[in-house]
Amino acid sequence: MSTTTKPMELKTQSPPASTQTNGRPGVEGSTSRTSQPVIHHQIVVVGGGAAGISAAAQLLERKRNLDIAIIEPSDKHYYQPGWTLVGGGIAPLAKFIRDERTVIPKGATWIQARVAELDPDHNRVITESGQIIEYDYLIVAPGIQIDWHLIEGLPEALGKGGVTSNYSKDYAPYTWETIRNFKGGTAIFTYPATPIKCGGAPQKIMYLADDVFKSKSGVGVNTKVLFCTATPTLFAVPEYSAALEKVVERRGIQVKFKHNLKAIRPETQEAIFEVTTDNGKEEVSLHYDMIHVAPPMSAPDFVKRSPLAGPGGWVDVDKATLQHTRYPNVFSLGDASSLPTSKTAAAARKQAPVLAENLLAAMQSKPPVAQYDGYTCCPLITGYNSLIMAEFAYGGKLAPSFPLDPTRERYSMYLAKVHLLPWLYWNRMLKGKKFEADIFKPINKLVHRY
Repeated sequence: MSTTTKPMELKTQSPPASTQTNGRPGVEGSTSRTSQPVIHHQIVVVGGGAAGISAAAQLLERKRNLDIAIIEPSDKHYYQPGWTLVGGGIAPLAKFIRDERTVIPKGATWIQARVAELDPDHNRVITESGQIIEYDYLIVAPGIQIDWHLIEGLPEALGKGGVTSNYSKDYAPYTWETIRNFKGGTAIFTYPATPIKCGGAPQKIMYLADDVFKSKSGVGVNTKVLFCTATPTLFAVPEYSAALEKVVERRGIQVKFKHNLKAIRPETQEAIFEVTTDNGKEEVSLHYDMIHVAPPMSAPDFVKRSPLAGPGGWVDVDKATLQHTRYPNVFSLGDASSLPTSKTAAAARKQAPVLAENLLAAMQSKPPVAQYDGYTCCPLITGYNSLIMAEFAYGGKLAPSFPLDPTRERYSMYLAKVHLLPWLYWNRMLKGKKFEADIFKPINKLVHRY
């Protein structure tokens, strides 16, 4: 798969003569606080990641003359589900990176800036440079905030001494370096007490590492693998949790439930956990020779302190319509939303068309016409040739795309994760295209073969 694409035509606005931009055509640049006129767009999207781009693309597929602006500070766009493949040595990081410019939907305006404040009472967004951007409708999709600092010692320890995390592109390559060069000992993989994006990722890299230890590097006989999770089960959906219990039992992995990582002490190679017991909470220290950390996460700070935030700090939206519970011209999807489902790209893919239909209905003063059923998907890699395609909806209801037992490990699903899903992301999801009906026909045939 190519890592470059032909730049799309971007709608632009000429900045006032008294301001300076970053010099790239098609981008509204950050300017000084004292000389910035107010900008207005019909629809403003906060966030140019998977959710924001998909929502904008879905809207423009339905109505090409919409005036949509996407506020996104990064000049790169990342396929984050690929970072597990990077950490497992399956693919290079470069395979999962595009220039942000190439994924901005044709007809949308890209404002390259960071949001500092959401002001829904005045229908405006304020950037860190002080730029005021007014809107008729707002889509909030800034993704999730990774709170590395909430684990004492972690920010300083990352990227050396066997301390790593696939939740950053900066450390995913080091994960593979650590696994490949591991000489034996105790390898710990953690899961925090907060909601996180891609809840299966901490286990995926653990199973890949265990494969390397046992069959490739030969250090398995001298290695103890621990999964330390703050949760009471391996997975939120009982059927998939039961399947994963068989995986860890087969592999001889030790699971420690209700263990929440609180600190890293790299000088002594200790991981400090807060453990919930029947008698309360206690502190436990575990030695590590390598540790993969899934850090705590939350909604971005500018979301948490805004009037849009609900319980937990997430954008407070109706779980079916994706419309804000108090501001009818505001919608949200993806990781920053309050939607009670796993935070994955697959969830955003299903949310985007629902949001588009309901926002367009709102523009016509009509009630919501589409409903999101909570669908999400977590491709649970259980080894270098096996994967459980965990698809489910609200209430933990199984929602498989294929007419087979979804709790079984399959080679075909592994192939789909490594080869098909990235292609669908770049070429269908981010372009607002439907793909289930046509694309999955040959995949169904492949599934039945393996």
